[in-house]
Amino acid sequence: MKRRVAILGATGSIGRSTLDLIEAAPEQFEVVAMTAAANVQQLAADARRTDARLAVIADEALLPELREALSGTNIHAAAGITALAEAAAGEAEFVMAAIVGCAGLEPVMAAVDAGKTVALANKEALVTAGDLMIDAARRSGATLLPVDSEHNAIFQCLAGQDRDRVARLILTASGGPFRTFSADQMARVTPEQAVAHPNWSMGAKISVDSATMMNKGLELIEAHHLFGLPSERIDIMVHPQSIVHSLVEYQDGSMLAQLGPSDMRVPIAHTLAWPRRMETRVQRLDLVAVGRLDFEAPDEQRFPALRLARRALQEGGAAPVILNAANEIAVAAFLERRIHFPDIVGLVEQLLETMNEAAPRSISDVIELDRRTRAAAERQVPELAA
Repeated sequence: MKRRVAILGATGSIGRSTLDLIEAAPEQFEVVAMTAAANVQQLAADARRTDARLAVIADEALLPELREALSGTNIHAAAGITALAEAAAGEAEFVMAAIVGCAGLEPVMAAVDAGKTVALANKEALVTAGDLMIDAARRSGATLLPVDSEHNAIFQCLAGQDRDRVARLILTASGGPFRTFSADQMARVTPEQAVAHPNWSMGAKISVDSATMMNKGLELIEAHHLFGLPSERIDIMVHPQSIVHSLVEYQDGSMLAQLGPSDMRVPIAHTLAWPRRMETRVQRLDLVAVGRLDFEAPDEQRFPALRLARRALQEGGAAPVILNAANEIAVAAFLERRIHFPDIVGLVEQLLETMNEAAPRSISDVIELDRRTRAAAERQVPELAA
């Protein structure tokens, strides 16, 4: 039988790659629902091409346009957060959760509560609501599969192994484009430089997160929730070639690594077909051509985001939500040239120091705390820019 799939965030980079894999294997998959934030025409074209049953646009004001774009088909059009949650909890057995930001929290939780197999490509889900989501998955029997290349690599290295025998997890990081820059060079970094990742093709926000290494800090928090290990047993190692995607060290001294090309279709395919594997059209890894693999410790003086993320994980409660929300506002301000590159982490640290918030007890608490943090961060931006 075909696996029934819902794609949350179908018009983004992860959604596009997921569709590419599904359309290359029509005998294996059936798209039953897909969603987008505001790109009506792309959503409608994808829904028509895949013969999806449901298309949801997050912006309710765009529903008439979506209905017009789907006229003459049997595809149901819907809009708004409730419709997004219904798409996630509906007839699909597999949900690709690729909505960016806290906008994805409610749909992801709806899929988890419904006991789906959820492929998590939304960092914010576990960073901001990890305890809530893991508890919900235990109650419902949902399966969480990591899509991030690093967490997917760890998941593969843990397959069939006794997790009580794990000594540590090692997340690899490319180091971004500025891993050898001086403080003076960092101060002059432009948005154009920051979005030019040396190995991966990614959106502007995640490329900047890679440049500050905040993405690795967020992945540290994700790894804790996904695999149940404390901060002190999760390490980060810089690996400029981005060939080894992560490693697991066991108590007997053995170390398993997962290697592959820098192509997100590889971990996406692993989740789509899990527990089996599927053919992909990605370029195969040629280790002879690569020639060498280098590793080094991260420089937390140059990249203080790593320290802040580890602190947020250890503090728990509201801290990870504040870290994530403040970082999103800071990155946006940098891309708009309102602050300098080092101010990104400076703003995040300032909010972690000054905001005193209770731990969120529900997804609505997380969303409200996210809103307050963003507002507080926006108020601080002019001071940094002065």
